[in-house]
Amino acid sequence: MTSSKFETNDDILDFVIKKANGIKGLVDRSLEIIPNQCIQPKEHRLDKSKIDNQESIPTIGLSNFNDLNVEKSIQEAATKWGCFQIINHGIPIEVLEDLKDAAHKFFELPAEEKVKYFKDCYSACESKNEKVLEWRDSIKHGCNPQNDSNLWPPQTRYQVLEYQKWAKPLAKKLLEVLLKGLNVNEIDVSLEPLLMGTVNINMNYYPPCPNPSITMGAHRHCDGSCITLLFQDDTGGLYVRGTKGDNWIHVNPIKGALAVNIGDLLQIMSNDRYKSIEHCVAVDSSRARISITLFVNASLDSVIGPFPQMLKDGEKPVYKHVLHSDYWDYFYRKRPSGKASLDFFKI
Repeated sequence: MTSSKFETNDDILDFVIKKANGIKGLVDRSLEIIPNQCIQPKEHRLDKSKIDNQESIPTIGLSNFNDLNVEKSIQEAATKWGCFQIINHGIPIEVLEDLKDAAHKFFELPAEEKVKYFKDCYSACESKNEKVLEWRDSIKHGCNPQNDSNLWPPQTRYQVLEYQKWAKPLAKKLLEVLLKGLNVNEIDVSLEPLLMGTVNINMNYYPPCPNPSITMGAHRHCDGSCITLLFQDDTGGLYVRGTKGDNWIHVNPIKGALAVNIGDLLQIMSNDRYKSIEHCVAVDSSRARISITLFVNASLDSVIGPFPQMLKDGEKPVYKHVLHSDYWDYFYRKRPSGKASLDFFKI
């Protein structure tokens, strides 16, 4: 089937979103021509001439989390890069592989099954305001007291619950090391809502694409989180901004590794000491890609701004204090590219 079978833009959106066929549904119907709704503007595509094969992001082993050299490596990576990969992090490889398999099982379901979860967690695109659909289907699992895991698909429920048992304590340890570099001693009762008030786990499925050069699995952006833990399969396709500013670095998949992204909120809290990482996802012409992202975020009623410890020695604040829910509304309404979402906080 070609895209000409869909006569209007609404036909595409109805098929992909409302009927929960997703982007995968287009591919399953032997799509030959990329619909206009999926063609990214040139400025949002990955410029392959900017891919730098000479750089790579740090890989940090966590077998001894209390080693001062490990702490220093994490803090330096967050300062210079805004991202790094971690190995020997303690999460069993079986837990990660089961999580990946569960994602495949869910996305292989027929649309009439997936549509049952559309309201609560399944989405064929991330925002109803998107002008161009990204080449990705997603399912979100809210891992918070107010969220009911019984609303999650049975194909993913157990695996996500098991993963979060391991991943949330790991995220807390990473945050504690990062805060130590800012002279913030620990995540106590007052800081926990600010740093770990909400946790969401997204499963992302990037179908094979007939013409990957004109689409994107995810356009360039920074995460609106404190930190993000990302597990990817061996397909590859995740790119981050390099230290030269206009180059892109491929995050090569390492079996069992997790990528750690610094999000906008931690850049703001650190008053620019740590850097959120701009990244994007390119898709493959022949292979599907699975990634699982764990977003560690502030509660919506938290007020976000630089830590007082960052301003003790007369350092001027780069950012104002903003209610997190106001920022989140802005983030999803504007869908800013690159690091533009930080403008909402700047003084």
